[in-house]
Amino acid sequence: MSQEIYYKKLTELDEMLDKSEISAVELLKEFIGRTKQIEPQIGAFISFDESRALAQAAESDKRRASGRKLSALDGIPVGLKDVIAVRGQKLTCASKMLENYVSPYTATAALKLEDAGAVFWGRLNMDEFAMGSSCENSAFLKTKNPWDTTRIPGGSSGGSAAATAAGECVVALGSDTGGSIRQPASLCGIVGMKPTYGLVSRYGLAAFASSLDQIGPFARSVKDAAVLLGTIAGHDPKDSTSVKIDIPDYAAQLDAGALSGKTLGVAAEYFGDGVDAAVRKRVEEAIELCRSKGANIKEVSLPHTDLAIPVYYIIATAEASSNLARYDGVRYTHRSKLADDVISLYTKSRAEGFGEEVKRRIILGSYVLSSGYYDAYYLRAQKVRTLIRRDFERAFESVDAILTPTSPTPAFKFGEKTANPLAMYLSDICTINVNLAGLPGISVPCGFTPEGLPVGLQIIGKAFRESELLSIAYAYEQAAGFSDAHPNL
Repeated sequence: MSQEIYYKKLTELDEMLDKSEISAVELLKEFIGRTKQIEPQIGAFISFDESRALAQAAESDKRRASGRKLSALDGIPVGLKDVIAVRGQKLTCASKMLENYVSPYTATAALKLEDAGAVFWGRLNMDEFAMGSSCENSAFLKTKNPWDTTRIPGGSSGGSAAATAAGECVVALGSDTGGSIRQPASLCGIVGMKPTYGLVSRYGLAAFASSLDQIGPFARSVKDAAVLLGTIAGHDPKDSTSVKIDIPDYAAQLDAGALSGKTLGVAAEYFGDGVDAAVRKRVEEAIELCRSKGANIKEVSLPHTDLAIPVYYIIATAEASSNLARYDGVRYTHRSKLADDVISLYTKSRAEGFGEEVKRRIILGSYVLSSGYYDAYYLRAQKVRTLIRRDFERAFESVDAILTPTSPTPAFKFGEKTANPLAMYLSDICTINVNLAGLPGISVPCGFTPEGLPVGLQIIGKAFRESELLSIAYAYEQAAGFSDAHPNL
C-alpha cells in the first residue's frame, strides 16, 4: 500500500471502503503499522487499544458487506484526546493524578462517533488537564511537531494535531478552552475547529474551565471537519449547557463559491507588534485571495482585544481551581504513600499528582476567588468578558465573518518559553476571545514560513452559524490549495 494512504482524507478513504478497494481491518492495520514506525519520532499517543480497534474495524467490514453502512466514518480510525472519556479505557488527562484511572462511562461525543461506526485507535497526548499551549506540560511524553521535530506541536491538544498531521489517524477530537484546537492545528498545518459553545456536549469531557471548554474536530480538510462536526454536534440532556438546535448536514452544505459577495472583517487589534512577520505576510496574502474571489474586506474594531489574556487567566483559573478540587487523593486519584493524616494525604497527593503549570493555575484561581478578591478580580473579569462579546456582536452587524492569524508565531523550539509563563500565555492571544465570546472559529492552513513551518488563518463566525463558517473556510481552502500538503516523515 502506498504511503500516501496515511495522508488521504476521510472522504477519500470512505470512498475506497465503499468500493472495497480496502477493508476497514486492512486500513486500520496500515495505520497501526504507520504509527509504530513513526511514533518514536512524534510521540502523539499516550495509549493504544489495538484489540478493541481491530474488533470495531471487523464489525465495520461486516456492516459494509451487508449494505448497513452507518456513516462516512464507518471503519475510519479516529484519535481521541486523552481528556474525553471512553468506557473501559484509561482517562489520564496526561497527569500523574489520573495515571491509573479507567473511565466507567463514555462521553457523548465519543458515543456518537461509536454509533457512526468510527474506530477508536488510541488516546492522544496533551498538556496536563488541557493547561498549556505547547504540549510540554504532559506528565508522560513529549509530542513533537511533524514538520520539524525540534519544535512544539502546539497545545493543549498537541497530540491530536500531531497525530492527524503525521498520518497516525485520519481525524481526531480535541478540546478547546482558549485555542487548544485551533492553535495546534495552525502549527501542524491542518484544519481545527472550535464550535459554538453549547453545540457539542461536554458530558464526559474532563473539565478544565466549564464556561469555556468545547470539543471539536481535527482533520486534513474542511470537508472532513464538517463530517466530524456533524456527527458529534447536537443537544444532550446530560449537559445543561447543551443547546437545542437542529443540526444540518454541514458537509452537504459546503459551497466552493461562498466567498463571493461575503463581507469579511479584519481587525487591526489582531495584527500588532507581537505577530511574526512571516505569519502576518501569509495571513495578509490569504485576505487578498479572499478579496480576489469576490469577498468584500472591511476593517472592524474589537477594542477590548488587549484585555483577553488577563480576563481569560482569571476566569479560566478560577474555574479550574473549582473543577480540580475533586482530585484529592481520597477517591479515584493518585494517593500519596507519604501521608500520615487526612490533611497531609490531601496536600501531598495533590503536590505529587499535579504538574507545575496545573499547580500555578490552581493557586491563581483560588486567589481570585478568595474572600476580599472575588469582586476585584473574578467579577470584574466577567464584566469585561461581556464587553468582549459585545465587540463581536457589533462587528457582526456589518460582516459575515472575521479573519485573523490563528497563532501570532509559527511553532517554536522546545524549552523556548517554558521559563516565562506569560510569554507562553501570549501564544493564545489570537484565539482566546473566541472562547470568551462563545463563538465558533476555525483554523485553515494558509501557507508556510521561509523555514517551511505551517501558518494558519483563523476565521471567526457568528454563533451557531457553523454552516456559513465552514462554507467560507471551504471556499478559501479550495482557492488556496494547501490541504494536500503534508510533512515529509
